[in-house]
Amino acid sequence: MDDATQTELEAAAFRALRDHLRAHPEVQNLELMNLAGFCRNCLSRWYGEAAAARGIALGKEAAREIVYGMPYAEWVARHQTGPKAEITESR
Repeated sequence: MDDATQTELEAAAFRALRDHLRAHPEVQNLELMNLAGFCRNCLSRWYGEAAAARGIALGKEAAREIVYGMPYAEWVARHQTGPKAEITESR
């Protein structure tokens, strides 16, 4: 497999994961962190770090909006249950 094809497949897998998480807002970030060791905020941070590594300025909130599909504060207001503490830890 050539590098371009691998990158395309990895991008498609990321989009599928992103879309799956968007379709299941009932799954809380805390649950994801406890079970999988990462959450939506981790994905958005990794996305932002990948952009920065390529010299692309992408703020934290813009990266979160890409992952959440809406502004983070709006997602929290609509979907977050239980503790309102922000999950920022990654592994």
